[in-house]
Amino acid sequence: MKDARTPSAVPGTTPTTGSDDAAAAAPRWSRYVALGDSFTEGLWDPDPADPHAVRGWADMLAAHLSSRRVAAGASSLEYANLAIRGRLLRPILAEQVPASLELGPDLVSLIGGGNDMLRPAADPDRMAADLEDAVVRLRRTGADVLLGTGIDARDSPIVRRTRSRVAILNSHVWSIARRHDAHVLDLWGMRSVHDWRLWAEDRIHLTTDGHARVAQAALVALGLVPDDARWDDPLAPLPPTPRLEQVRADAAWLRVHAYPWATRRLRGRSSGDLRVPKRPQPEPVR
Repeated sequence: MKDARTPSAVPGTTPTTGSDDAAAAAPRWSRYVALGDSFTEGLWDPDPADPHAVRGWADMLAAHLSSRRVAAGASSLEYANLAIRGRLLRPILAEQVPASLELGPDLVSLIGGGNDMLRPAADPDRMAADLEDAVVRLRRTGADVLLGTGIDARDSPIVRRTRSRVAILNSHVWSIARRHDAHVLDLWGMRSVHDWRLWAEDRIHLTTDGHARVAQAALVALGLVPDDARWDDPLAPLPPTPRLEQVRADAAWLRVHAYPWATRRLRGRSSGDLRVPKRPQPEPVR
């Protein structure tokens, strides 16, 4: 990730020059359910409407889909978000997938595995087999499924150690999508997320700007025209951070974020313990 220190403007405010017919058509989905972990819950993206809540790319995607439906004369999109921070892939599949089926969605996003990858024993082949079983169950209902690849962490001093395992799982994700006619949110291929300005202080989760760009990528993954044709343009480069400033920032990160995370892992705890989904029932997006 390129070194940078100044936040970017939130993308998505400049209309793209796509097909007028495509932009005017109402998205065909009427009920969307998002499944996953902290990435989909929206950790580090505070909700402007509630200072005690988080938003995230899935909420933004739901808002985009709903506003397009309303603009085309259709009803608002109904949206539920069952994602919970800290969840491993198997609990996501065992708990959230059955719960989503009961809600009757016609669009489901299923993205997880990032927490597994932070563990040395993660097996991407087994994870892919479990994921495919879940996709089969969801597709059998007629729902469209949006999967996601892992982000390329080549520039992260610690997380980049997971890169080879993430790449294997990503390959499986593309194959699963081909076999079952699912959509893929290509996070690995995004250029803009290699800029630290789009990452939160913990260096694991995205900022509001980062989530906004992912929401645009999700629109593209679903075959829709993005709101901003520049959604994945790299940010303007900045001068390198002075060495002393970088060392101080790294020390603060180890103390404030890395150490507490490692301590929870040693104790078998998760940041999502005792938490419940933030939006467990489909509600119209306003």
